[in-house]
Amino acid sequence: MNIELLHHTPEPERTVALAARLCYSPTGLDELKEKIGSGDIRQFIDKIMSLGHHSVLEHASFTFGVEGISRVTSHQLVRHRVASYSQQSQRYVSHVERFDAVVPPSIDSNEEAKRIFDFTVGVVHQAYKQLVEMGVQPEDARYLLPNATETKVIITMNARELLHFFKLRCCMRAQWEIRSMAVGMLKLAKQAAPTIFRDAGPGCVAGPCPEGEFCCGRTAQVRKQFRSLS
Repeated sequence: MNIELLHHTPEPERTVALAARLCYSPTGLDELKEKIGSGDIRQFIDKIMSLGHHSVLEHASFTFGVEGISRVTSHQLVRHRVASYSQQSQRYVSHVERFDAVVPPSIDSNEEAKRIFDFTVGVVHQAYKQLVEMGVQPEDARYLLPNATETKVIITMNARELLHFFKLRCCMRAQWEIRSMAVGMLKLAKQAAPTIFRDAGPGCVAGPCPEGEFCCGRTAQVRKQFRSLS
């Protein structure tokens, strides 16, 4: 899996703090821009986060490029609808050359399971290749491709949606692959906007575990992990 932060709003925290200050100030925009300093930025972000005034976070957006995830994970990803996605097409990109497949750790660590997995992927690839060579269009041959098929995607989310995404997908109960992707994205987001994402991560980082009886029982460990994440 390869994750890159391709682009983000220039000075995202300054933009968010400026929006927050504008909401509560009679001062004109030019004067607000002149007066706001780094201390004000941290102060205003802390204030809006504590008040739950999260709408101003939507003024900062982040665009990630992700390669080497499976279709299993991309199907989960697009459930987060307050976002924009561009994904490699199986209709226009042929897999006549053998497609890469994501192997779950539980299979990779089991010799017999890995043998079955690799054999099946090989059979599917040969069938796909034969269909294309017979004249079947890739858009129809792709019906054979498994969920394990690697894909790549570009994701754009605003800061508010990212916090929600991290709350759900960084949780220990999230599926392992999308959790790995979410943690990688969070590391990059923290570098770009450390104040906004200071307490980002699963719900238990900034409060009690929201999972109730399904709690993983490792709240202290998880909090330590995400508060030191860099």
